[in-house]
Amino acid sequence: MVWAYIAIIASYLLGSITFSFVVAKWWKGIDIRKHGSGNAGATNTLRVLGKGAAITVLALDVGKGIAAVWLGRWLGDTLAIEIACGLAAIIGHNWPVFFGFRGGKGIATTIGVMVSLHFIPVLLAGIIAIISIFISRYVSLGSLLFTGLTPLSLWLLDYPNLYVWSALLIFAFALLRHRTNVAKLLRGEENKLGAKREQ
Repeated sequence: MVWAYIAIIASYLLGSITFSFVVAKWWKGIDIRKHGSGNAGATNTLRVLGKGAAITVLALDVGKGIAAVWLGRWLGDTLAIEIACGLAAIIGHNWPVFFGFRGGKGIATTIGVMVSLHFIPVLLAGIIAIISIFISRYVSLGSLLFTGLTPLSLWLLDYPNLYVWSALLIFAFALLRHRTNVAKLLRGEENKLGAKREQ
């Protein structure tokens, strides 16, 4: 059981590595949280630093979600530990101990976690989310659709309740982190993908 706790703590610390901050410092010597939307994530990195930096951040954030689940798989011996490690990584990304608990919105890390736990439901939800982003150009809308449709897909495909409830918790995290985006969407003021980035 000690190894399971170690895995969960390590997953939180891994999640707490804010790659958008690290990449922005290395790329241009800036604090990404003081530019664009102020969010420490791949979308804001795209707006501020362009595609190369954004792809790098996206890959690293997805990768830490995958790594956290596998850490739980190696050091734990139950599905609950794997899920707990994935949740810990998302919490670390959203509220990172290394960066004053000011992190991103957790979607890329969530993708890594969910792909590692249940690929098919994630694929189904992801296709719909990508289509919505392509049509509306609202990344926040696609993110919320992705996290909201995943537990529904899990339930419809008769996955164990532990998967469904953990996915609902992740959706709650996404809603919490996107609350200002939801308000902007309702007012028609949300930034669209492809809008001119800050110099």
